[in-house]
Amino acid sequence: MRVLAALVVAAASLVARADVITRIPDAAPPGFEEWESPIVLPAKPVAGDADWHSAVARARSFVNGLSLEEKVNLTTGVGTNGRCVGNTGEITRLGFAGFCLQDSPLGVRDTDFASAFPAAINVATTWDQDLIYKRGQAMGAEHRGKGVNVALGPMTNMGRVAAGGRNWEGFGADPYLSGVSTAQTVLGMQSTGVIACVKHYIGNEQEHFRGGSEASQVYSSNIDDKTMHELYSWPFAEAVKAGVGSVMCSYNYVNQTQTCQNSKLLNGILKEELDFQGFVLSDWAAMINGVQTALAGADMNMPGFFAYGDPVEPNPDNTTSSWWGSALIESVKNGSVPEARVDDMVTRSMAAFYKLNQDSPSYPKVNFDYNTEDTFLDGVKVNEHVNVQADHYKLIREIGAASSVLLKNTKNALPLSVNKIKRIAIVGSDAGPNPDGPNGCGDRGCDQGTLAMGWGSGTANFPYLIDPLSAITNFVHNADPTTVVEGVLSDFNYGQIQSVASHADTCLAFVNADSGEGYITVDGNAGDRKNLTLWHGGEALINATASACANTVVVMHAVGPVLVEAWIEHPNVTAVVQAGLPGQESGNALVDVLFGGVSPSGRLPYTVAKQIGDYPAQVLYTSGDKVPQITYEEGLDIDYRHFDANNITPRFEFGFGLSYTSFAYNGLNVHPGTVSKARAVRHVRRSHSARAASDALGSPDVSSVVSGSESSAAVPSSGTSAPSTHASASHATSVLTSASASASLAPSASTTITFSGTNGTLAPTSSASASFSFSGSTNASATATASALPSNATTTALPSNANTTTTPTTTQSAPPVISSPAQTSPGGPAALFDTVWTVTFGVTNTGRVAGHEVSQLYLGFPDAGKSEPVRVLRGFARTYLKPGQTEIVHLKLRRKDVSVWDVVKQKWVVPGGAFKVEVGSSSRQIHLTGTFVASSAA
Repeated sequence: MRVLAALVVAAASLVARADVITRIPDAAPPGFEEWESPIVLPAKPVAGDADWHSAVARARSFVNGLSLEEKVNLTTGVGTNGRCVGNTGEITRLGFAGFCLQDSPLGVRDTDFASAFPAAINVATTWDQDLIYKRGQAMGAEHRGKGVNVALGPMTNMGRVAAGGRNWEGFGADPYLSGVSTAQTVLGMQSTGVIACVKHYIGNEQEHFRGGSEASQVYSSNIDDKTMHELYSWPFAEAVKAGVGSVMCSYNYVNQTQTCQNSKLLNGILKEELDFQGFVLSDWAAMINGVQTALAGADMNMPGFFAYGDPVEPNPDNTTSSWWGSALIESVKNGSVPEARVDDMVTRSMAAFYKLNQDSPSYPKVNFDYNTEDTFLDGVKVNEHVNVQADHYKLIREIGAASSVLLKNTKNALPLSVNKIKRIAIVGSDAGPNPDGPNGCGDRGCDQGTLAMGWGSGTANFPYLIDPLSAITNFVHNADPTTVVEGVLSDFNYGQIQSVASHADTCLAFVNADSGEGYITVDGNAGDRKNLTLWHGGEALINATASACANTVVVMHAVGPVLVEAWIEHPNVTAVVQAGLPGQESGNALVDVLFGGVSPSGRLPYTVAKQIGDYPAQVLYTSGDKVPQITYEEGLDIDYRHFDANNITPRFEFGFGLSYTSFAYNGLNVHPGTVSKARAVRHVRRSHSARAASDALGSPDVSSVVSGSESSAAVPSSGTSAPSTHASASHATSVLTSASASASLAPSASTTITFSGTNGTLAPTSSASASFSFSGSTNASATATASALPSNATTTALPSNANTTTTPTTTQSAPPVISSPAQTSPGGPAALFDTVWTVTFGVTNTGRVAGHEVSQLYLGFPDAGKSEPVRVLRGFARTYLKPGQTEIVHLKLRRKDVSVWDVVKQKWVVPGGAFKVEVGSSSRQIHLTGTFVASSAA
């Protein structure tokens, strides 16, 4: 039987290989010198902060009993010699089997009897923290049930470019939405005992030139310090705050240094500023150096070997060719890497192991083999075919329906009524099954039949896939067997399409757009999409159908934004539903929405533009450079922020989505700190006056002025493609309080409130003067000292071509070495997560059917439109309301939510001035406005 034997690697020469693998030139390309990452040494040992103390203590005790060879064995993968996609060596004498690491972010990859969940982009589209958590919990339970130690997800990149191939694996194009979604997914997954792995850290925003150790070109994402903190690292910080056990460093370079050996990113930001307590593992064959990655803060080399067929060894022995393994042992012995650094690597991974109670006898052993679904391999039983699905199909269907976005609904086209329809035409290949079966293409690398997930390593096998044609036919015939349902699954047989459509009462046109990971090319799309149009001639199919059918409903299964200008205004296109990537219950979830069982409440987690040039950045498809340079010139202004900053009108804005009912908003108030439910209800019923506002705050010393506006008009639900109303909730779970539908929701207008305080305190005062500042990292200009380096590892002890930075130059000085500051708690300084303001308002269902409303809270910082975006999302809540019912929504603002990153002081600060508060149903449908004031720190 194949066992996870202790890894014995041949002594690899780092010197001999570094010149082949390391691709950054001696100096940054001309014009890019300013982007060089500084060096941050040493790597901060895990401290056992917050609730990690006991786990870290146990891990240290375990590590103290290991030899150097055994410790290294737990840092290095065994290549393909294991049952999981990633496996470390084992400690034979202690009976420790090592770690099993397995994809994916939407299910257990490469195994059977496991679920295929909706993609992350879909669950983000629900804007529902509870559903996000439950999805994470269900996926965690399935990974655990298969014996997986580390589930390789969630993926939390930002969708900087709309055509990015793996955007669908993430949670949308806003750091706050992505941060909440990432944190809730981590909490859900780890509640089951499996270690979550948030990825890809960081700047991994496209597939072209993404890299890997076998790639000849790998791009550098050049990101300024403010943008890094306020945008791209934000979701990772939220994951660390949630206690994530592992982080995956990506293939690409950031600011001229490869991420897995970028000490600024790993030591400086992740382990120092964010006080990350878990371990950093490499993306598969992402390491390009041994010593540098070890010193920079990487903790585990996956899958262990150099490359998937690299320039030196086209077919390497995956068990004996590694940057670490015996090469790491040799680096410790020759003084290049301190043994304390190796101790910390293993302590971190074992701390996560103990924190999640994986040492419990009840934790399952690995019971599958990712290489095969056969029961036996080479005469040995490798698959027990454990069924881990439970009743997760119910949750999958619920999320599928909740993530469906109604983009257009005229002539009361939706919901459909079986009693009124006698003939339905269903057209397009996306309506039916893949003729080769739902798993007919490896890693879903094709676009045949209905689309329910993208392609690549972030996929899972479908246990089954309910296609829309089957689901609709079954539903309709169960209701009325005499109703005719006729399908045409060809995308290009326009004659037949129009013939069937011309006789139908309602026509459903199914179209899609696919993308995935760059190692697979589908229809000329090498991971990233070539454009933002529909696949298989979808525009022509829609127009052909609409030309023959006066009631054409378009259903899109798309990985992200799709340009719709070629058909959206067609008078016969009466409704449009973006169903995204709903997973195995696709057809059933769609039936729930189309026939009114569920009122649609999905809201876009990205902007749909009118033309591709309206987006702030595009995929870099071609480059003659060895290191293609991708400079994030747009800074903080991605997606809706860019549209706001440049007054560009989108087709559908961020946060947009319609409903089958309507909603009204009223009673906006901003309170210092946390507010009780009773107090919020009392205030929302008070008359509109400065005295009432002051009373409701519970402080006669607060100076309030009424100088704003709000809207109590009903939000449009159907009959127009205008956005529907939603308001938002902050990071904390919102508190909802029922109120009578007839209750008088006093118009509160804009309330200006000033606070004072120091050192993390916040107290209302009549002479407002707030002063907040919280440390993040030391000043970037700090001078390095000998104490910043390991005592037994100076720069001269390193191999001559394996420096601690990949950007040395003979013509200019190397970047400064920054000694790292001490930190206090995972996620950042604890005071950043204090609730400093609570926003409350009322939401009423003014329509005739029950439904969910997604409320969204946006802030305009004092310097909005200049150094900060015009508005940023800082809260949301999804609220279920029966007709006539009112809820009071509480949205909590943490200090971090009202802070900006000061690049000079290198810390988070609350800027002085007036903050604009906007509550609405999308980023451009604002119904309530207000202000509060803070003064900056001295």
